[in-house]
Amino acid sequence: MRLVRTKGRGAREAARLIAAMEARGGAELEKVLPAVRRIVESVRRGGDKAVLAFAKKFDGLETAKIPRVTKTEMAAAWNATGEPMRLALEKCAAQVRGFAGRQMPKEWDFSPVKGLTVGQRVVALDAVGCYVPSGRHPLPSTLLMTAVPAQVAGVRRIVVMSAKPARETLAAAHMLGITEFYRLGGAQGIAALAYGTETIARVDKIAGPGNLYVTAAKQVVAHDCAIDMLAGPTEIVVSSDKARAELIAADLVAQAEHDPEALAVFITTQEMLAERVVAEAMRQSAGNDVARESLKNKGVAIVAATIAEARELTNRLAPEHLTVDDAEDLKWVRNAGSVFVGRYSAQPLGDYISGPNHTLPTGGLARVRGGLSVNDFVKLITVQEYSARGVEALGPHAVRLAKAEGLPGHAAAIEMRMKR
Repeated sequence: MRLVRTKGRGAREAARLIAAMEARGGAELEKVLPAVRRIVESVRRGGDKAVLAFAKKFDGLETAKIPRVTKTEMAAAWNATGEPMRLALEKCAAQVRGFAGRQMPKEWDFSPVKGLTVGQRVVALDAVGCYVPSGRHPLPSTLLMTAVPAQVAGVRRIVVMSAKPARETLAAAHMLGITEFYRLGGAQGIAALAYGTETIARVDKIAGPGNLYVTAAKQVVAHDCAIDMLAGPTEIVVSSDKARAELIAADLVAQAEHDPEALAVFITTQEMLAERVVAEAMRQSAGNDVARESLKNKGVAIVAATIAEARELTNRLAPEHLTVDDAEDLKWVRNAGSVFVGRYSAQPLGDYISGPNHTLPTGGLARVRGGLSVNDFVKLITVQEYSARGVEALGPHAVRLAKAEGLPGHAAAIEMRMKR
């Protein structure tokens, strides 16, 4: 894990490093896009046959038909899961469900002038695909984080896709009442969800993180099927001048162990604290090969010249996960996927049990959006209803605008109502 300073002899190096971190996310995706486009197009044209060919090639799947997980298999997984894990899954689902319920947008109507009523209706998407990674780490929590908000939104058809689901993932699916679950993954799985095959009906939107090929596939299909976001390797920034070094290091190591390419950054104005955090992160990651490699590749402690600079750097990086010292810090945070406040708010708690979604924007996307939410699974349909009085009040203004834009047909359609 490197330590850099924004002032003095190391200022140029720090500036280059920070600029590179700001521009993260795109280059790796470009490398795999040609191959992914070929996979997606093959599935789009070849359906089940193409999906099975790629599943055999990449996942070692040997089957003559698309492998759908049965209700019996999911029930058996639940029955084989111990009571403590069942309780953990139930608690996680309850927390996510409660938070998503509070996020649910409302329907409303109001009359800005007499004779006109406008409003909005909240309508759930018809079908969504929940992609659950099953590679280095099985992620039953991701199934809960994607499927539960969709259920709260009222989505009628929820399709889960995971190439090699862990027993806990199947158990979670049973607990939620999932009925459509396929043992598929990768770019071919995303293509099957987006375009459909003989066996799998297409969905309206795909949610959930995945590896580089999954992310690239989501980008390729995004013109034809909605997606939640393009998720890259996980990220953490801790911005602090007074937290305990061992707690800062623990959160850095926790996120670093997800992926060798995970970004782990500590920003402070206190050089001695930065030095202690670097040493502590190296100590805590001993024996954790993935975290160790990640901290070596992407880990950095930045000593800023001023508190204002530290805060500005934090917002420039727009991290997926951000830890700050106390609630007062929320006033200056502009760009972050999810913010963890204070010494007790360990970031892994947000991965599992807090309630806010752990599917969060990476690669700087937190500049423009937050994490996955119930809002990703609904659409807002606006409504407008005029009476003769409303047309009389607003019609002349609309006619003037229509004529100014050179659209006489627009003006005529309004004027016809004004004469009645």
